[in-house]
Amino acid sequence: MSLFSKLTTQTKAYLVTALIVLATLSIWQAATLPKKVTAPTDPIALEYEVLMGNIPEHTPAGAVVASTESEFPSPKRFAATAIEHLSDPFYDKGLNDKGIGIQLGYSIGRVLLGFLLAALVAIPLGYVLGMSKVLDKAISPFVQLLKPISPLAWMPIALYTIKDSNLSSIFVIFICSVWPMLTNTAFGVASVRREWLNVAKTLEVDPLTTAKKIVLPAAAPTIVTGMRISMGIAWLVIVAAEMLVGGTGIGYFVWNQWNNLSIVNVIFAVLLIGVVGMVLDWLFALLQKKVSYVE
Repeated sequence: MSLFSKLTTQTKAYLVTALIVLATLSIWQAATLPKKVTAPTDPIALEYEVLMGNIPEHTPAGAVVASTESEFPSPKRFAATAIEHLSDPFYDKGLNDKGIGIQLGYSIGRVLLGFLLAALVAIPLGYVLGMSKVLDKAISPFVQLLKPISPLAWMPIALYTIKDSNLSSIFVIFICSVWPMLTNTAFGVASVRREWLNVAKTLEVDPLTTAKKIVLPAAAPTIVTGMRISMGIAWLVIVAAEMLVGGTGIGYFVWNQWNNLSIVNVIFAVLLIGVVGMVLDWLFALLQKKVSYVE
């Protein structure tokens, strides 16, 4: 029996992940190696390159002139940029020169505020819809009408009515976070076993206690799933929203660095967005395990 087969599934997964990372870095490094510039063998082409200043005069045909760095950043250059950003993430030198920690802080703050407002609306409303079939059927057409609309389509309307880019971004997060939480809450509440509710009625338990002790605990896994989906969508949307409205935030940082033609900073920000999104999803996964139960 091989050593690999004796390892646990989790250890095997870690090893495969490490191999994928090493393979990716190797391909990345190979793709960004300096390329040699060779003088053309055709006399006319050689004269043209000399006239354009691409190669020195009196260069023999076919000779290796120099090596040029790849325009795409190498892993070493990326690592140096990452260390530079992470060594001082909270500096503030003006509107277009803020540390990556400050930019992330603006984005996370907007997401959390919009997400919290959405939860305060979606969960109570979802509970009501889940408990009442009449209201669910009455409200469902409006939900189905508004849910497919791209959150960014609301941005012009928000900017026109609110007249504040920061509040407009929060509103967009709110509108994109409402629907998954609302539908999942309504579904979770409607799926609570009727026997439990009938027992509560028999014992004459008041509606508030029924909600706190029976319905919400039973529907909690489904509700948290909706919250997890909403958070993932909110983190996606805030980056695009900040690109549109500008000012501050990780989305604005990406767009600003692209305008500065700094692809290495764009790549760093993109990976950082992925890391933050992964951490947020992991936190909701932990919460989901806490509220899950086996009947």
